Amino acid sequence: MTATNTIETPAPPANDTQDAVRVWLRFVRLQQRLSNGIAAELRAIGLSIPQFDLVSTLSEREGITQGELAQRLYVTKGNVSGLVDRLVEAGLVERRPIPGDRRSHALHLTRDGRARAAEGIAAQRAFVARTLGRLPDSDVGELDRILRAWRDVARETL
Repeated sequence: MTATNTIETPAPPANDTQDAVRVWLRFVRLQQRLSNGIAAELRAIGLSIPQFDLVSTLSEREGITQGELAQRLYVTKGNVSGLVDRLVEAGLVERRPIPGDRRSHALHLTRDGRARAAEGIAAQRAFVARTLGRLPDSDVGELDRILRAWRDVARETL
């Protein structure tokens, strides 16, 4: 008598994978459309999205190093270095020596950099008001809850 080999089928996912993929694709496409939209508005004031991220971050916390800035923006130090170089050349950011630290510099916005950051922040707020801001508050709250839950799952698995 021979033993019968049985193949166990994995348990189905908590939700229908096909539905999850459909929602994922919808989310990715929406993110791309929104990114293209805000990029166009920022270009009109002379900033790319990465430049805006940098100057808006410095508008909240000046005097940080390139390493700290890279951590806050979730990018590499090399990416930040080139970006800072271009913004220094454009007169929007300046590097200042840190007393007692010959290797690092504190990053500060220039007057023009503060003005450009303020323009970018105003453009971003107007864009959000015209898009997400048109949804009912209850929908925005539910979306926030869902995105936080998704973020938490991603943090656990990635």
